[in-house]
This record gives sequence, structure tokens and C-alpha cells, in this order.
Amino acid sequence: MRTMSVGEFKAQFSKVLKEVEQGEKIGITFGRKKEVKAMLVPKEEEVKPTRKLGAMEGKAGYFMRDDFTVTSDDEFGA
Repeated sequence: MRTMSVGEFKAQFSKVLKEVEQGEKIGITFGRKKEVKAMLVPKEEEVKPTRKLGAMEGKAGYFMRDDFTVTSDDEFGA
């Protein structure tokens, strides 16, 4: 992981985005202590939470018949 200050990041924004697209992780530092305040990581590494079924997880399921269809004549919420 490479780090850079906010000023460097602002001056080289386009170049930094290209590096991130190629897989580079970049920490953005701020302040006198040069603490990392933000991270730029490639989008592919984004972690999506899994949706749980709740209390019935692993105990219930559902199925639909192959011939199940919804037509415009069906009224939902009526």
C-alpha cells in the first residue's frame, strides 16, 4: 500500500485513479502526524453484505412452479 498526502492526491487525482483501477491501494494522509484518514481501493474488492433470511435461516425455503407467471391483469395491493 502506498500513502500520499491530501495535497499530493489533489494534484495527481487522475493519475491516482488510474493506479487504483490497476489494483493499487492508496492511503490518504492528513495532518502533522500523517495519519491515514482514508483508503482508495479498487472497486472489485468491495465487500457486499449477504442478506440473511432471519430467524428461519436454514430452516425454510420457497419454490415457484415453472409455469408461474404474473400478468397485467393481476392487481397487487388492492
